[in-house]
Amino acid sequence: MDIEVELRCFLTKEKYNELLAFFSREGREVAEEEQETHYLDEQGALRIQQSTTHSKVWYKAGKLHDEQRQEIEVRVGREDFPELERLFKALGYKTHIKWIRKRKEFEWKGVSVMLDYTKGYGYILELEKKSNEAEKDRALVTLKERFAELSLQPSTKEEFDRKYKEYSENWENLISSG
Repeated sequence: MDIEVELRCFLTKEKYNELLAFFSREGREVAEEEQETHYLDEQGALRIQQSTTHSKVWYKAGKLHDEQRQEIEVRVGREDFPELERLFKALGYKTHIKWIRKRKEFEWKGVSVMLDYTKGYGYILELEKKSNEAEKDRALVTLKERFAELSLQPSTKEEFDRKYKEYSENWENLISSG
C-alpha cells in the first residue's frame, strides 16, 4: 500500500468550520497536530517534517498535485528533526519552501480526512486513501464519491499549481507575518 490517492479542495474559513463540526460528529478523530514541513527540492518530492508527535523524511514520486503518487516515508522521533535538517544540509539540500500547518485528521467512511489550515496558504480539505497499484483507480472513485456526499468538488490541479506558485514566491513573508 505505497500509493497515496488524494483529492483536495480549498475552503473558506466558514466551510472549514462547518466541515470540522460535521467530521467531529460523523467521523472518528485520529489526530490533531501542528506541522512544519520543508520541501528540499523544487518539485516538492523530498521533504522533512516535524509535527507535534514525530518527525519524518519522505519522498513522493510523480508530479506535484497528482491524484495518485507513490510515497516512501520514514518516521523518527520528534526530537530528531534538527538532525534531519543537518543531514540534508550536509548532503547539499536546502529548504525551497516551508509550510506551517495545523491539521485535524479524521477517519470517515473508509477514507482519511484532513482538515488543514496552512499559514499564508489557506484552508484545505484533503481526502486520502492508501492503495496499491492494482486498486488505485478504485480508490480514486471512492474519494470522488465521498466528495459528492459532501456536495463539494475537488479543486483543479491548475488551481493548486497557481496557488502553489504564488506561495512558493512569497512563503518567507507569508509565514513571518501575523
